[in-house]
Amino acid sequence: MEFDFTKLEMDSRYRLLTNFIGPRPIALVTTRSATGHSNAAPMSFFNVFSHEPPIVVLGIQPRLSGEDKDTMVNIRRTGEFVVNMVDMALSQQMLVCGLGFDSDVDELEMAGLPTAKGAQLDVEYVTSAPCAFECRVERLIEYPRRVLVLGEVVHMHVRRDCLDEAGRYVNPEVYQPIARLHADNYITSDRQFVLKAPAMADVLKANQSGE
Repeated sequence: MEFDFTKLEMDSRYRLLTNFIGPRPIALVTTRSATGHSNAAPMSFFNVFSHEPPIVVLGIQPRLSGEDKDTMVNIRRTGEFVVNMVDMALSQQMLVCGLGFDSDVDELEMAGLPTAKGAQLDVEYVTSAPCAFECRVERLIEYPRRVLVLGEVVHMHVRRDCLDEAGRYVNPEVYQPIARLHADNYITSDRQFVLKAPAMADVLKANQSGE
């Protein structure tokens, strides 16, 4: 089947993109409201795009009315946000944070998540999360139905058990983030495996010999 995205309606583009591009990591994004309470929302339009500078990107859709969601309102006002990574232990609380609460409701409190103030930002992070990235807005790229938020990571909190003994690499036995596939389907990373590329000389030899 072929799909012409220049002619396809929005809902079909969304369905095809999110069904086939995955798994997508989940960012539980925390921000600070104008009244001083925390806001939290899960987003699967998220990934890391650079290490120099250290940049993560969020894709935030407005409400059906066209108005910004609370997360976007707070990001525009403060220029700050935190990305909390989600594992199975946080999965249900993540879903609670995604419910349509009123703007004056603290989703972190509703979900019963423990928090602490950021090291460099006036935004709380989830202390039980495997890791959390404090981000300052580097730039906003505006589209009619989506804002791409480029955030520069200025600080990272990592639970000690999520690192190896040297504190250098991730401990795959402990850090097992979940990711979204499509609709309400998710995947865990508890079946990790090592996949190494073959030596180029072996590939060239096989091609020359016609194997």
